[in-house]
Amino acid sequence: MSTVRVLLADDEHLIRGALAALLSLESDLLVVAEAASGPEALAMARAHRPDVAVLDLEMPGADGVSVATSLRSELPGCKTMIVTSHGRPGHLKRALAAGVRAFAPKTVSAQQLAEIIRAVQAGGRYVDPELAADAISAGDSPLTAREAEVLELAADGAPVAEIAERAGLSQGTVRNYLSSAASKLGAENRHTAVRLARQRGWV
Repeated sequence: MSTVRVLLADDEHLIRGALAALLSLESDLLVVAEAASGPEALAMARAHRPDVAVLDLEMPGADGVSVATSLRSELPGCKTMIVTSHGRPGHLKRALAAGVRAFAPKTVSAQQLAEIIRAVQAGGRYVDPELAADAISAGDSPLTAREAEVLELAADGAPVAEIAERAGLSQGTVRNYLSSAASKLGAENRHTAVRLARQRGWV
């Protein structure tokens, strides 16, 4: 049986270390590199050319989906999979659109994770059934790309003037986008709109 070369990327050192230790017990899996951020994951992938990159969804610098998107164009031979403790419908859809081959919660056992890695390397796919069901029931995001961007910039409570400056838009345009997003989500204000959009993984 050929050895599958694996990259592990997770900003939680304890989880990453535990995964590396458990996967090292599998005779056909070899962890060739570890990373704690999105940019580090890309650098390690370029240096070590893994067969499969196991990416945490939320990492500093760039999230797992962004890393997967970059790897898809830079290293098409490297298959990607996402593990997350924040599996939301919008995240799953973004991941699949980025060419991610598997999407699993961090609650999977080490044995199951090893099986998923093998399946991904063999050209298969894996999506957690519960996440898949949630994604189907949630439907597609009603937000335009600009509305989602402005809503995300508003997430930390920034004033309209600051959002406008960061987005390169006029304050009036920002207010229009925020109002439109809130209306589409059935939210009474932008703060509620941000919360609802985040719950569904749309921002």
